[in-house]
Amino acid sequence: QKQAKIDSGSDVIVGVNKYKLQEESLVDVLVIDNDMVRNNQIARLKDIKAKRNQSQVDNALADLTAAAENNTGNLLDLAVKAIRLRATVGEVSDALEKVYGRHRADTQKVTGVYAAAYDSAEGWEKLKVEIAEFAKEHGRRPRVMIAKLGQDGHDRGAKVVATAYADLGFDVDMGPLFQTPEECARQAIENDVHALGISTLAAGHKTLVPAIVAELKKQGADDIIVFVGGVIPRQDYEFLYEAGVKGIYGPGTPIPASAKDVLEQIRNNLR
Repeated sequence: QKQAKIDSGSDVIVGVNKYKLQEESLVDVLVIDNDMVRNNQIARLKDIKAKRNQSQVDNALADLTAAAENNTGNLLDLAVKAIRLRATVGEVSDALEKVYGRHRADTQKVTGVYAAAYDSAEGWEKLKVEIAEFAKEHGRRPRVMIAKLGQDGHDRGAKVVATAYADLGFDVDMGPLFQTPEECARQAIENDVHALGISTLAAGHKTLVPAIVAELKKQGADDIIVFVGGVIPRQDYEFLYEAGVKGIYGPGTPIPASAKDVLEQIRNNLR
């Protein structure tokens, strides 16, 4: 509801939907080589595992799993003991997962809220008609999947976009949090979507977005359009376009504007 009011202009945010700068200067951002960081961490983990007493670590992790299973002992104390023997956080987590399982975030969209708050004078109804005409012409509604990749758990924006697109008449699927590019591509293909939207708020766009484009191609689905939304430095846009992204929608982009563009991209792709 709040997002719809911002997009329609009824709630004013200076610099976002009113009194915007005609030309914004680029913000100088620190660029991190994700591959280098990942490779360094893998090397450190391999070094730790090579130097530790593996049988002691295995026993400590087994004790942790047994305590969780039997509801006996202090799990924190046992976890610390395992880590002092150089068990990794991942191994401790896996030892507990055997008993408790792993939390899977429930990603649900709410329908009707965005549409109810949006001003039809802003072209909302016209866009709904265009989507209905698309469905009549192609035998089904335009279908999109909104996904989060990697360790980015900030899903509010993704849910807002999914809700608004559904209210406009798109068929919308939402992927679970923390998907890998392989899992995301597989779900998009199984759901037979026209377009895949990646929400990125944790600076993983230069690694994960090219990976999902490559994975779709690898699985024979490079006809699926990829678009991206979230916090992305302007200087990274060209990199993403060259990687195969068809649309980038940063902060302040009205959702109806992005939806219209995605619809147009889908139409062009089907011609």
